[in-house]
This record gives sequence, C-alpha cells and structure tokens, in this order.
Amino acid sequence: MSAQAEAPTIDMDNVQPEDHPIAPFIRMDRMPHIWCPTCGIGTVVKCYAAAMEKLDLDPKTIAIVSGIGCTGRVAGYMNYDAFHTTHGRAIAFATGLKMARTELNVTLFSGDGDLSGIGGNHFIHAARRNMDLLVVLVNNFTYAMTGGQNAPTTPLKAISSTMPFGNFDQPFNLPHLAASCGASYVARWTSLHIRRMTKTFEEAMQRKGFRFIEVIAPCSTLYARRNKLGTGLNLMQFYHDNSEIRHGEDTRNVDIGFQEKIICGKFVDEPEKTTYHENMHTHYEQVLGDKYVPMPPEGGWRDE
Repeated sequence: MSAQAEAPTIDMDNVQPEDHPIAPFIRMDRMPHIWCPTCGIGTVVKCYAAAMEKLDLDPKTIAIVSGIGCTGRVAGYMNYDAFHTTHGRAIAFATGLKMARTELNVTLFSGDGDLSGIGGNHFIHAARRNMDLLVVLVNNFTYAMTGGQNAPTTPLKAISSTMPFGNFDQPFNLPHLAASCGASYVARWTSLHIRRMTKTFEEAMQRKGFRFIEVIAPCSTLYARRNKLGTGLNLMQFYHDNSEIRHGEDTRNVDIGFQEKIICGKFVDEPEKTTYHENMHTHYEQVLGDKYVPMPPEGGWRDE
C-alpha cells in the first residue's frame, strides 16, 4: 500500500491578506469590510469573484457600479474600475457608462431599497430596453444601513422600524417585475447557494441584455432581530430547509411571504433576445444608411 500523503501544514499566524484565494479580485488594503457578522453580502462578493476567476476575463473590461446602502459598498471593495453612485441612480449611471463604452462588461451591485425603491423607475425602463447590464440585487427585506425601515420587498406581516406592528404594504415580486418588463435573464438564489450562485454569475456574464440576479441574504442585525428570527446561522438553516429550486418557474409564482418557502432557480433565459444597442444600430442603419457612424468600442469622439 502506498503511504498516504500528509496534508500541508498552514502557519495561520503568518497568513497574509494577499494569500486569500480571491485577493486578486478584492482591494485587500480596505479589509476588513464594514458588513456585520453573518451578513450575506460578503458571500455574494466571494461568489462573483470565484466566477471571475473561472472566466479569466481581462480586468480592464470589467466595471462595477453600486448605489447607496450596505450592498452599495461592494464597488469600493472590488479590484476593478468601480463607481459608487448616488442613491437610486446606479442603473442610470451604468446605462450611460455602457452607452459610452460598449465593450465593457458592466455589473451593478446594490440592495432592494436602492434598486427597486428609490431607483425603481430606472430598473423597469432598463429592463424594458433590455440594456446590456448585469444587475445583482441583494435582498435582505429592509433598509439595513439607515435603521431597518420598511422596504419595497419587506414581506407582509414582517416588523420594521417604520411598521412596528407588521407590514401591510404589498411587496414586490422582483423576478416577476424584471421578467414582465423585458429582462432577458432572471434568476434567484439565497446566500446559502454558493456553488449555484457562482455558476449563475459565470453564465450571466456570458449572456447579453438585462440580466437580473436576486440574492436573498440575511440581515441578522436589524431584520432578523426585530422579527425574532435568531442569528445568521438560524437564517441560513431556514434557507436550507425552505428553499425550493424550480428552474423555469413562472415568475408570477415566486413571490416571498414572511418565513415561507423561497422559490429559487433560473426563471428566464433568452440569449437570442436583442439588446438596446443592437436595436439602436439596426434602426439607424436602416434609416440613415451610410450616414450612420456608430461609436467605436473605445468610446469618445470619432475622427472625421
């Protein structure tokens, strides 16, 4: 019998930040991050970084855009060209960036309040146009950075700082909102689904159009504490016991109730659907013919 190889010994006292597997994708000089213990946002960032490692894309072709809020801090931690925009304007900013630099892979990270509340109007029109953007919305059911107010996704009956007797305001079904407005790719996972989320990021980066990924993540500091749901570990256990994967499910059926089943999976995938840019070029070429001069991939003014 061959001798069993011994596991390598790691000197934990001398591990450096740059030794972390995702260090090339993170601004390690800004660690530790500001997120609370058991917050799921860091897990989402890790999955995105793992997907980028597998894709091996040129970092100069990636741009990260974030709004305001806990998830909005992602832009400051990713080791790419990144833009931390004003509240609710992440999609508007990203649209302008994509229009000017069409060769870039633009990814948005922000929360449910920033993207579907304050920025809701930009959200629906970017989906309607099928803008070529990857939108990652981390949904923790509350405005977590500003005190735990009611959000557009807070489930009915859940308690928040602005609805201390329980929410009676009908929440958004975000996958259905995105799909019904025209998104070409729609998926949802929880922060427990690490491998599936990573695979979805990897797949979505290779698609075009408005790609929407919702990630249900715990906010144990405010949402869970007010609703007496336990610790972050308890929430992850809830995801384990109550998540059901239904690929291709009609998005009308994936709304989320308070402490009820969470339907996950890839709901929409239309890779052949034309994007805003493709429709624009086709239209102007038909109308203007040779007079139409599209912007070059590097953007900016084009010489006569």
